Amino acid sequence: MNKRWKITLIAVAAVFASVWGAVLFVKLGFYNIGADDHHNKVTLAIIVQLRDRSIDARLGPIKPQLSATPEMVKAGAQHYATLCAGCHLAPGIAKSEVRTGLYPHPPNLAQEEIQESRRAFWIIKHGIKMSAMPAWGKTLDDAEVWDVVAFVRKMPGMSPEDYQQLVQRTQAGS
Repeated sequence: MNKRWKITLIAVAAVFASVWGAVLFVKLGFYNIGADDHHNKVTLAIIVQLRDRSIDARLGPIKPQLSATPEMVKAGAQHYATLCAGCHLAPGIAKSEVRTGLYPHPPNLAQEEIQESRRAFWIIKHGIKMSAMPAWGKTLDDAEVWDVVAFVRKMPGMSPEDYQQLVQRTQAGS
């Protein structure tokens, strides 16, 4: 048997073993998928890379938001208060019963560094699999998603009083 055949045979055996190993890994329920058991460092690193590279690969067709009007911020505040604050918190809201049980923990958007607008738009519209982040594009149209982006980008510099006034004023219809 020549060297090329040996290498081919070893490669086929390695692929076969890898596939069967993966099948057994899944079939035996080896990995604990429970949200109360955190990922190991390697799994988390792979997930973070997959998420970030997947999102970055899909940003091309999204035109960046050039400016956020006060009306967009107000409308975004209403959507955020209703749909997002329970998981991502808000100025003056430091904890949530829903957020406590989520893994991975959603970012506290009231304190996070401001996301690039196209990235925030994509995440809000399409969600993130296996993270409890829903695809709000099924509920909100693109203009409403941009309203939420406008609000989220303003929120880190917002005081709890400013947030409450904005949400109350928006809920009151002005």
